[in-house]
Amino acid sequence: MSTPTSVRDPRALLEPAVFSGVVSTVLNNNPGMTPELAERITAEALKFLAAAANTPGAPIAPSPVVDEGWHALVLDTALYGQLCDRLGVFLHHCPELPQDVDYDPQLIARTLQAMEYAGYTPDRQLWAGPDGQVFAVAATTWHSPPEGPIVIIPKPPSKSHAA
Repeated sequence: MSTPTSVRDPRALLEPAVFSGVVSTVLNNNPGMTPELAERITAEALKFLAAAANTPGAPIAPSPVVDEGWHALVLDTALYGQLCDRLGVFLHHCPELPQDVDYDPQLIARTLQAMEYAGYTPDRQLWAGPDGQVFAVAATTWHSPPEGPIVIIPKPPSKSHAA
């Protein structure tokens, strides 16, 4: 990993109306959730994906709360493809069966560090372990390597056409 950069705004990765649409998907999938929490989850998923794009080869993983935001992004495949293009890699989401036993505090610590190196400030409340989770979401899986949750496919170099 490189040295940390200045603090970035993850919302800059999407147009405001698109960000709001993803927030709506999080809300629709989680009845009773506040819009403020859905916005935090969406922003955190964007930070996580930017960090994942920045740290190939170093396994990182989302918390179930952050995974909920990733799921909302993946559901709109055109939007997700554009986001991955912007990040420079395609980040495949590899689902795992729901199991709390996959929680790995060192993996989460490495993920938070990768987010900081990518220039983002993690919302640590959204990364609490199974005993500290205060937010209930539809996603329940703690991902763990090597099967999940990410497979990074580098963007192919653009072809130049000779005239």
